[in-house]
Order: sequence, then C-alpha cells, then structure tokens
Amino acid sequence: MSDLTTRPDRDGDLPSRPPAVPDIPAQPGPEAAADGAEPAPRPDRAQYGVCAFLALVGALVIFDATTRIGSAINTADPIGPKPVPILLGVLLLVIAAIYAVDVARGGAGEPEAGEDVDLSLPIDWRTVLLLIGAFLVNAVLIDRLGWVISGTILFWGSAYALGNRHYVRNLLIAVALSLITFYTFAIGLGVDLPAGVLQGIL
Repeated sequence: MSDLTTRPDRDGDLPSRPPAVPDIPAQPGPEAAADGAEPAPRPDRAQYGVCAFLALVGALVIFDATTRIGSAINTADPIGPKPVPILLGVLLLVIAAIYAVDVARGGAGEPEAGEDVDLSLPIDWRTVLLLIGAFLVNAVLIDRLGWVISGTILFWGSAYALGNRHYVRNLLIAVALSLITFYTFAIGLGVDLPAGVLQGIL
C-alpha cells in the first residue's frame, strides 16, 4: 500500500482516504445473455397445413389449366383462357412459400380481439335462420320471378334479419341494388341474370 494511506501526517492524524470508486457491475457476457434471453418463439406447425393447402390448390389450378383448358379459339382472343388460371396458380404457390418461410421464422398472426363479440352470449339462432331463409327464397324464386325481384327479397330480408327496421328505405335500397347488379352483370360482364316475369321490360 502507498505511504499516503499508511503513514500519519505531521500532526499525527491519518490523512483522508480518497473517495471510494463505486463498484461497476460486471457486464453480462454472451453466455449470460444467451441464458437470460427469452427463448425464440416456436413455429406453429399447424400453419404448415395451410401452406400445404395453398400449394396444393395452386398446383391443381396450374395442372387443370395446362391439361384441360384449350388454347385460343379465335383471332379476337389471341391469348386464350390459359394464362389467367396459370398466373393464379403461380401466385398461390408463391404465397404458400412466403407463408412457410414466415412460419419457420416464428411469425404468427395476432389473435382476434373480438371487441364486438361477447363469447358468453348464446348463438342468435333467429337471425341465422332468417338469413338462411332469405337465401333459400332467393334460390327458389330467381328462375321464376327473376333476379331483380328475388334479389330485392334477398337484400331486404337480410337487412330485416340483421335488425334494421326501416322497411320502406330498405326496400328502395334493395330494388336499387338488384337493378345495379342486374345491369352490371349484363353490360359489364356479359352475363345475363334471369329476368323472370320482367323479361322484355328490363
């Protein structure tokens, strides 16, 4: 030890000691960090089933497009019907591969918070049955009465089943939606929906 800390000064008093240096905690090394770190999330192996399903659907779409769908049938359509399903099949395969890589890295979707759903309440079977009834009525009447009338019943009945009680307003909206979809399919897509009893009027 140095003379400063052991020998008294001329007056016989011990000299003051220098301020103590606070202990600096040891920095954890890589081994300690590895031990204290949270374990990496394990991949959810069930998600690989979704990846396999997407890949299977993509492969089937490509197979069907290349084996069953014919080539271009006229000069007005030089591309033919094959490219679109092939593109969709390739996109499904790409999505399946990206999803599989994300799952392998521990990626997982956030669970549904369910803010608007009270899981403690029983199923509202009345609403479910009314919606099923609206769809069944539409399916039965679409050929006889036509889409405009059956679609109006479908839209109006769905609004009623979901609790909307503005009957007249809902009826006007349902008729407008039925007419819009009827002419959108006929003019925009070239698909004629059944006109039924309104044949010749629409």
